[in-house]
Amino acid sequence: MSFIYIVPIELEDHLFLETLEGLISDIFQMKTRRAEFKINLQEVFDGRRSQYNSSMVLQQLIANPPRDAEKILGVLDVDLFIPILTFVFGEAQLGGTGSVVSMHRLHNRFYGMDEDRDLTSRRLLKESVHELGHTFGLIHCSHPGCVMNSSTYVENIDQKSSEFCPLCLKGIRKSDVDTAPRRLFTFPWHSRKG
Repeated sequence: MSFIYIVPIELEDHLFLETLEGLISDIFQMKTRRAEFKINLQEVFDGRRSQYNSSMVLQQLIANPPRDAEKILGVLDVDLFIPILTFVFGEAQLGGTGSVVSMHRLHNRFYGMDEDRDLTSRRLLKESVHELGHTFGLIHCSHPGCVMNSSTYVENIDQKSSEFCPLCLKGIRKSDVDTAPRRLFTFPWHSRKG
């Protein structure tokens, strides 16, 4: 049996993961497991930017996957970037095993507003499903309500659903037999340019 591993990375509040695990399992029709991996965030910190390189986090995350890991989702609460962008909400290995999502910019407090745990939880679910969708081989979708629609700003996350449109759902089912090469993947339009 294969699992979607959910890996908290120096995450202070694990309560968000309890809801996330059940919903991820329902959406992808796979069981989830929570596990601790050794991820060294100090190695991926860029002091000039005061941010963490998401590609390097992802590389550590997928370096030694458990044998029963179909997919791995790392969840952390630090500000992520890739060198060509100001920030990313997450990153994934297109058609591969690994994905990572940061809660840092999903919290209302980042935008100077009162915290809303339910809203943060919904944002985390949408971004997690989105990044896991990339691991199943999906690219960004032009359907506005689809979870695979790109998100440049947190408002874009709020406007879409946590569900796949029919075409993307068909793509998830097709990915079970897909043998596409694995590579790291972040779309520029799902992050803010610097």
